[in-house]
Amino acid sequence: MYLKEITILNYLGETMELKNNNSTNVDVNGLTFELSENVSIQKIMFKNKFGVEVAGHLYLSKDLDTSKKYPAIVIGTPYGGVKEQGAGIYAQNMAQRGFVALAFDESYNGESKGEPRHISSPDLFVEDFSAAVDFIGTRDFVDREKIGAIGICGSGGFSITATQVDPRIKAVATASMYDISGMFREGFGKTLTDEQRAEMMVQMAKQRWVDFENGSPLVPEGFPRTPADSIPEGLDPVSSEFFEYYAMKRGFHINAGASFTATSGMSFMNFPLMNYIETISPRPILFIIGENAHSRYYSEDAYERAAEPKELYIVPNARHIDLYDGGDNNYIPFDKLEEFFKKYLK
Repeated sequence: MYLKEITILNYLGETMELKNNNSTNVDVNGLTFELSENVSIQKIMFKNKFGVEVAGHLYLSKDLDTSKKYPAIVIGTPYGGVKEQGAGIYAQNMAQRGFVALAFDESYNGESKGEPRHISSPDLFVEDFSAAVDFIGTRDFVDREKIGAIGICGSGGFSITATQVDPRIKAVATASMYDISGMFREGFGKTLTDEQRAEMMVQMAKQRWVDFENGSPLVPEGFPRTPADSIPEGLDPVSSEFFEYYAMKRGFHINAGASFTATSGMSFMNFPLMNYIETISPRPILFIIGENAHSRYYSEDAYERAAEPKELYIVPNARHIDLYDGGDNNYIPFDKLEEFFKKYLK
């Protein structure tokens, strides 16, 4: 039976029917890319172990035969991004290549539930990967022994950390990976001094009193709520790059302000990610980085610490954000990702 009428059950006890190849409950105009005519997309909801309802987009090839079982990929967003952006582009392309693909929003962000909004928490964001595996591995047309994960930017670190303790993830790939715990504790390029780190913790601790007295946490202003026409003068190169993606037409989405509660950094300073990366072996890791990415040292450091099998794949001329959407030069190496997952999810 082809994709004519599938009932997808989620942890909320709800049902969602895909009555034909073209039916969808997703506003495709809200995607930052053009939906392929070769895939179908459905919005799904599932709960993580903390009880938070996580929102995802499930991508399926229109040639999918539900009497068979397929390998699957769960895909996290860039840090501060949403499933309608880069994660969706990866999911769509992997679905076209024969995988069941699920792009999801982190808890408390995007269309996922959770109050207060815009919390960033390493334990939650790592758990969301395992919760996505819970969901996708219970689909009748998925081979639960063939599930992989892709993490983009910050979710690269979360995907690896989840893989450390969740052996159901048989292979993991990252693109433009960020170690968010390292970013908070060490600063960009490991430039944060002990004194600066101590002052950051003092300021965040004081902010907790303010948040408690106000009854809600402070969320610093993020990117503009409407697409900007140009990059403001005076931004440093890294900020300019993120502004180009999140705040301009290239990647703008109303749910992706890329701003989290002011005290979120406390959790990351106390929760180092990827501490046990070597224990993922003998499951494989693929690190994809841009040649000109400001973030490449995160992947290079992780690659050195990881055990075999591992691979570091460098995309010529690409910057950090060029692996979010491919840019004008189609930088994302989807052929490499297909080769990697077909080799190890066999």
